[in-house]
Amino acid sequence: MYEERASRLSGAVVWRRTPENPANPSARPVLVLPDGCMDLLWSEGRLLVAGPDTRAHVPGGPPCRWAGVRFHPGTAPAALGVPAHELRDRRVELADLWPAAEVRRLGGRVAAAADPATALEEIALERSPAPDPALRRLVAALDAGRPVAATADELGLGARQLHRRCLTAFGYGPKTLARILRMQRALTLAGAGVSLAETAARAGYADQPHLARDVRELAGRTLGELLGGR
Repeated sequence: MYEERASRLSGAVVWRRTPENPANPSARPVLVLPDGCMDLLWSEGRLLVAGPDTRAHVPGGPPCRWAGVRFHPGTAPAALGVPAHELRDRRVELADLWPAAEVRRLGGRVAAAADPATALEEIALERSPAPDPALRRLVAALDAGRPVAATADELGLGARQLHRRCLTAFGYGPKTLARILRMQRALTLAGAGVSLAETAARAGYADQPHLARDVRELAGRTLGELLGGR
């Protein structure tokens, strides 16, 4: 069972996932789709970081409990102290990024908490600096379907500057970020019952086949398969 709520950390989400039947090996695997975000994770005593995805990720191993803080796009690197591109398409132990003694202390704190997800949120709140307004404007513009070049001009950045900033903050360039945000818009629209033709138009695709190709490339599934699995 999956639950989430808005975090006290600006733009973030606190979530938890509990396997409904851990003994059932045929349970549907969890599919994590690219969304422009990074997560601070806890599972069975381990603290990890999920880097930004460019493709769908299926967690390995047996079903187990998970708790996490999903940072607003672009905000996790400042909190974690590592550029996003170093973690792209990776899940790493927090002890590989922070001093081991500090991670052990934090791991004990989360394990002793009544709600590990809330304990993770408190750690994220302690570590996160104020949001970068330029990055927030960048995400908002691309999520609204603004062209990358026009967005760079509005932010007063050259193409190379924008690309460097995006690699550090998001793990990939602005065009990839725009594609991922567009796919998420499409999934939201289609999941709400909007026809696929209208979804393609409203999300910013050239046409419905363009939508189908892009979703398949990023998610490794058809749009029908993704909606059927929700």
